[in-house]
Amino acid sequence: MNDSPGRPSPGSSSDEPDNSAPEQPATPADQAPEAKWAQQQPPAGPWPGSGSGPQPPPGRPGWGNQPNNASNRSPGRQLAWGSGWTPPPAAPKPGVIPLRPLGVGEIIEGAFATMRTQWRTVFGVSLGLAVVTQTAATAVNGIWFRNNPGLDSLKDDPDITAGEALRTIGRLLAGMGVTSFVGILGSIVATAMLTVVVSRAVLGRTATLREAWTGARPQLLRMLGLIILVPLLIAAAVTVAILPGLMVTLAGAETGGAALALLGSLAGCAVAVWLWIRYSLAAPALMLEKQGVIASMRRSAKLVRGTWWRVFGVQLLALLIVFVITAIVQIPTGIVQLLFGGGGDTTNVLQGGASSVSWTYLIVAGIGALISSVITFPVTAGITALLYTDQRIRRESLDVELIRAAKN
Repeated sequence: MNDSPGRPSPGSSSDEPDNSAPEQPATPADQAPEAKWAQQQPPAGPWPGSGSGPQPPPGRPGWGNQPNNASNRSPGRQLAWGSGWTPPPAAPKPGVIPLRPLGVGEIIEGAFATMRTQWRTVFGVSLGLAVVTQTAATAVNGIWFRNNPGLDSLKDDPDITAGEALRTIGRLLAGMGVTSFVGILGSIVATAMLTVVVSRAVLGRTATLREAWTGARPQLLRMLGLIILVPLLIAAAVTVAILPGLMVTLAGAETGGAALALLGSLAGCAVAVWLWIRYSLAAPALMLEKQGVIASMRRSAKLVRGTWWRVFGVQLLALLIVFVITAIVQIPTGIVQLLFGGGGDTTNVLQGGASSVSWTYLIVAGIGALISSVITFPVTAGITALLYTDQRIRRESLDVELIRAAKN
């Protein structure tokens, strides 16, 4: 390094005069001694004190919050000194829902989006099964009960024996059992096939009727066991809750027994709702994970644990939607029943037999039930399947696997 007093050292300001020694005469360029620089050089400018200030590292949008002065608002420094925040990228949406944790509205919208995008398969499944179940129910109500007296016959005949009363009640219960069994079978097949359709719609893929049936058929017997076991478990819980009050009533303490039975019924209803929500995701777990009945119930309990109230709110909203749809459909069918069916009520079938109402009334009622079933089957199945998907995304990061599967 040249230590001559007339040459400033690197890094010093050339504007500051050096008063330590008198100024030396300039040396010609060809006679100037060669400058020897140190091996350790300061970083490339601008240096401190030059007035330009520090610069952010290359490739970095900024260093956080900076003073909002005029220099920072200049176009050339906007990217360097801005906040650097950019909105996160939108989640991929290959199908009816975005592949991320869902909101309640997105679950409902996804169920209706499945109905819109795959309406041929969805309404084909629900219409076919609704026609079968409602035709069977109408035929049973019109034929089975027509040849059997209703409940009114028990009070109209004072001389009826206990055996005749039991046979009458048994025939009515048998008819109700037939219609209920047919309805359960229809709901099982509809839920199974529509769950397969919804699982394809999440990935943006379509499913034909054949593909939906092929995917649902191996699990139908297990689905039947699930549909029977869960209601039996709920009924057993309610019975156990009410039984002490009934026993006290039979023992002679009618007032205390009635109060105890009322408390037991309230507790039983609370337990029934808790069990219903706890096992509400068992059907999609059984269908999509190919598990057994007990394993799917355990799977549902695991997915619901910790988010019971959220699952309850979504399922309650689904029931409200079904109720509104059914009520809207029943308004015009009820008017047609009054105009052409001769009036009546569905309870008359049990009270006075099917002869108390006309075939026209029963057929119109069956058509109304058919229309509501065609719409409500996909809604309930879609909401339950998407709620199951959302719970797995939140707990198990299923969205990562779904994104990978959608790309393949």
